[in-house]
Amino acid sequence: MHLTILHVSQPVDGGVARVVTDLVRGQRAAGHRVLVACPPGGRLGPEAAAAGAEVLDWPAHRSPGRTVPAEVHRLRRLLKSAAPDLVHLHSAKAGLAGRLAVRGRLPTVFQPHAWSFAAATGALATASCRWERYATRWTAALLCVSEQERLDGEAVGIDARWAVVPNGVDLRHYAPAERRAARLSLGLDLSEPLAVCVGRLCRQKGQDVLLAAWPAVLRRVPTARLALVGGGPDAQALAAQARALPEPYRVRLAGDVADPRPWLAAADLVVLPSRWEGMALAPLEAMAMARPVLLTDVPGAREQLPEAHRADSLLPPQDPAALTDALARALADPLECGRRGAEARGWVTERHDVRSVVGRVSELYQELYHELITGGRRTPRVPAGI
Repeated sequence: MHLTILHVSQPVDGGVARVVTDLVRGQRAAGHRVLVACPPGGRLGPEAAAAGAEVLDWPAHRSPGRTVPAEVHRLRRLLKSAAPDLVHLHSAKAGLAGRLAVRGRLPTVFQPHAWSFAAATGALATASCRWERYATRWTAALLCVSEQERLDGEAVGIDARWAVVPNGVDLRHYAPAERRAARLSLGLDLSEPLAVCVGRLCRQKGQDVLLAAWPAVLRRVPTARLALVGGGPDAQALAAQARALPEPYRVRLAGDVADPRPWLAAADLVVLPSRWEGMALAPLEAMAMARPVLLTDVPGAREQLPEAHRADSLLPPQDPAALTDALARALADPLECGRRGAEARGWVTERHDVRSVVGRVSELYQELYHELITGGRRTPRVPAGI
């Protein structure tokens, strides 16, 4: 059965944009009509269009605020003209505006890509939890990318129809590549140990913690280098933090790049010291290219690592001392990095092929749509006191 699927997304860059584009590509190949509503700018619109989606202009800010009523109104107009069979909402802002616009009139899948309440504190975190509990009445399925993400939702009282589909990568696109050629293309020394962090430059990804740990790493591995690959709201602050490090700080801010693969290929080790996640995509891409990763123990991280790597590759969040020790030990042993990278490639190949992700999401869609047309649709129970 071919469906008309509407994806709604804010943000338009980073891992979320890549997840949406991968779904579009797979769903178009399966014969579905696919539309993507997103703000202008960023990569999602052009890349989704190249993958075969009809892209709809939906101006929306990333954070909630006074613009929400207008964003909901615009989305209602898009829904009326697009007439989708099913709506898939990506991240907190689309989850907010989308569920207010649809209100359960169509099968609605919400995929948080990391909970909004994990990023908040105080009254804002409380309000976010209350909203997520309330909004399940308009959510046919809540799609998590890790089992821990689901458990975190349940822990705050969200009662939903859950589906867990881990993130995946295109194994043909992210394939092992020769380190020497990658380093030459980037103007990097061929022999120096290199740690690479690929991710949006923002508080979530923890690059500030990485820079705080870096001087101590250099005292143990003086020839090591660090590259931060990505753009984002904290780019200037992180550049200033890097410049303030003792000389020679041996840090390169590569900026936002269209293709991170040369940087991943050049790395001895890929590090992502996130404060929170659902399941980060960059580590999967690195492991698909046979590069080992060093992660903080946030949702999704433990599940995406080979079991044998978890003891040495998972660190407490916001712990520069632990990060220093793990980075220095790994960068001092490039042969061990190579061995672990080969194991990581095998793990990702078996468990995180994007084709299986697309297939499992499509099965969920078909199940929800079948329930709608046969009258068997389930309405999640809304907890009392909301």
